[in-house]
Amino acid sequence: MKRLSTIVATFLLSLTTIFAAGEKETGHLLIYAGLMEDHAIAAVKEFEKETGIKTEFVRMSSGETLARIRAEKDNMTASVWFGGPIDAFVAANEENLVEPYISPVAKDIPDKFKDPNGIWTGIYVGYLGFVGNKEVLEEIGAEMPKSWADLLKPEYKGEIVTAHPGSSGTAFTMLATIIQLKGEKDGMAYMQKLNEQVRQYTKSGTAPGRMVGLGETAIGITFLHDAIKYRKEGYEDIIISAPEEGTGFEIGGVAILKNGPDQASAKKFVDWALSKKAQELGQTVGSYQFLTNQTANAPEDVKEIAGTKLIDYNFDWAGKNRKDLLDKFSTATKTTAPTK
Repeated sequence: MKRLSTIVATFLLSLTTIFAAGEKETGHLLIYAGLMEDHAIAAVKEFEKETGIKTEFVRMSSGETLARIRAEKDNMTASVWFGGPIDAFVAANEENLVEPYISPVAKDIPDKFKDPNGIWTGIYVGYLGFVGNKEVLEEIGAEMPKSWADLLKPEYKGEIVTAHPGSSGTAFTMLATIIQLKGEKDGMAYMQKLNEQVRQYTKSGTAPGRMVGLGETAIGITFLHDAIKYRKEGYEDIIISAPEEGTGFEIGGVAILKNGPDQASAKKFVDWALSKKAQELGQTVGSYQFLTNQTANAPEDVKEIAGTKLIDYNFDWAGKNRKDLLDKFSTATKTTAPTK
């Protein structure tokens, strides 16, 4: 009996060690980052400076991150998902890939910008729209589009660049926006027509803005804060507009990955990311989003898009229907997400 008790005690201790392992600080935190690389660099540097926790990141688009954590679900490499539209976070939660955590700092985040169960918490908000190159538009004799309907005009054929929704959270926001505006049947019909206008699908949602700035194409579909960033970096021919029918928007989120190797440090990072100081850091490196922390000061540059007409974008629906929408989009357009 004594031997049996010893075996049981040893077994229970082993279980405790296994389940508690993720709660121990390893002194090394890996983050999957969906925001701009310079923003991620600044965030990691500041967090490491303040906490002493060695922190690294891998920058990926939302689709890439979702694919990565699906592949790693039994042996998760990273502990935090930082940035990118929360539709993908919702999709990840449907597959039990994220760990709920309600940060004490979340008290400063309005309810509309956080999941009530702590699946994700918003750190910024970005509006979807159009970026144009005024010089290229003049060359092709076209005006800046002002609506989703405008994008189907003959003068824009072969002059539009957008990311692919299969790899990019930005482009998935576009797809979900169109379906929510028009309904599934008419929405997919619109995407099929838009596909005929598209010159190139990029892997990342930030790429169209840079390509437009370089004069490689006339029009891009992107988050407007990314276009503002490129314009301020010297791409002076960039102009922006938002669709008059209304447009979708992102809540950029942060979440803890389930079974990540350092859950304790992950919680510290989430606490930090929600803080006033952390949210205001982005604008110092050209990230000009609206902020979710009520005590934080948004960058002056967002004022020009503050009046953008937004739809009542349903993040929960978009996340839960992500796979179905992507399958139907690929079938309708006969396209696949680029890998480079």
